[in-house]
Amino acid sequence: MDHQAAQKFVDEKWMDEIVPELVEYIKIPNKSPHFDPDWEKHGYMEDAVQQVYDWCAKQDIPGMQCEIVRLPGRTPLIFIEIPGDSDDTILLYGHLDKQPEMTGWADDLGPWKPVIKGDKLYGRGGADDGYAAYGSLTAIMAVQRDKVPHARCVVIIEACEESGSYDLPHYMEHLRERIGKPSLVVCLDSGAGNYEQLWLTVSLRGMAAGTLRADVLTEGVHSGYASGVVPSSFRVLRQLLSRLEDENSGRVLPDYLQADIPEQRIEQTRHMAEVLGDAVFTAYPFCPGVQPQADNNVDRILNRTWRPALSVTGAEGLPSLGSAGNVLRPRTSLKLSMRLPPTIDGEEATQKMKQTLEANPPQNARVAFQPEHPASGWNAPDIAPWLHRSLEQASQDAYGHGVMYMGEGGTIPFMAMLGEFFPQAQFMITGVLGPNSNAHGPNEFLHVPFAKKLTTCVARVIVDHYGREES
Repeated sequence: MDHQAAQKFVDEKWMDEIVPELVEYIKIPNKSPHFDPDWEKHGYMEDAVQQVYDWCAKQDIPGMQCEIVRLPGRTPLIFIEIPGDSDDTILLYGHLDKQPEMTGWADDLGPWKPVIKGDKLYGRGGADDGYAAYGSLTAIMAVQRDKVPHARCVVIIEACEESGSYDLPHYMEHLRERIGKPSLVVCLDSGAGNYEQLWLTVSLRGMAAGTLRADVLTEGVHSGYASGVVPSSFRVLRQLLSRLEDENSGRVLPDYLQADIPEQRIEQTRHMAEVLGDAVFTAYPFCPGVQPQADNNVDRILNRTWRPALSVTGAEGLPSLGSAGNVLRPRTSLKLSMRLPPTIDGEEATQKMKQTLEANPPQNARVAFQPEHPASGWNAPDIAPWLHRSLEQASQDAYGHGVMYMGEGGTIPFMAMLGEFFPQAQFMITGVLGPNSNAHGPNEFLHVPFAKKLTTCVARVIVDHYGREES
């Protein structure tokens, strides 16, 4: 493949079509069904699916079949088949559902307000990962323009990933025969350590999440009358959280949430720490004076990628400060997010967490943990020599630096599922979520030049995947 010609085509496609498409896509508040239970009635998901489908369907790709697949009561899925020069199959994956708004956006930005500043396109969902469908087809078109042979390609764009992909197994089963048995899976929903080279994700954490609630009264009571007699529901929850986490260090305590870290992943982490240096933590928007956890960058990366970690991501039962009277509140609820090591089973960990939190509640308070859909992590198989060579050359051609391998702290439920479905497949898990891109948070952005080059890297791997059959 002629890299310069391919990059020129990709650059033009991005600026002429993809960026304008993403501008319109960002405007659609198509929150994932977990955050918008009435998604079907509101119609935003349908708007986003239809927009992405319309662009895909009109692309000049010989023999392409593009359709919106619908199963009753489930979010729709875009399914694309592109014939190739062999019976082998490449599966390319992305999603188009979005996280909720989140607070803290800059005054001139907003979740549903696309804004271009320099090289960055701000707004919810562009980087996570509305660009995936556009990038996947553009990479395939770059290969075909150069008249280079490639394997059959299948593109799947789901609309439930941010809710744990609970609809996806039903589609995978429904489409099993049409998908076939991919020997390569390309996923464009991951992160990057910097914007200067290609980054391949080799592990993902899982998640055990849910709502922990403590009830102590049937109604609120004046705190002067009740405090000292009635236990605080907040204190009850604080005690329960201490069963999971050391509040001084943040270390997660239960053995069932721990896993051994493979030596290969530790070595890759050391290399990553050498390349990034203190950018491992300076990329975060710390308040002045706040120090990162752990004493060195290797441990900081391992904390984020291979060790369990607890976050409290929401609360109910707490009035706003302006409405907070002197009342001992009847109940408190906290939304918990426990990130799990890649090799821990998400469902088993979630059930054990429920047992840990509900057993012998303090002061016999009414305690309940309502789990959400669990997610298992993923640890990549050994990378085939041909794929390493392809990734290295692609990164050198596009960015001028070699490929890097990294663990990712987030969850892509699809990957654990595919690892079970296609145990012999190779995986190219990558993405545009680099430093400060802030997926799920305020001021999320897509780094457009990085995404253009990443698209060409995908094209190179598609070419080399076919060539490996001849080597």
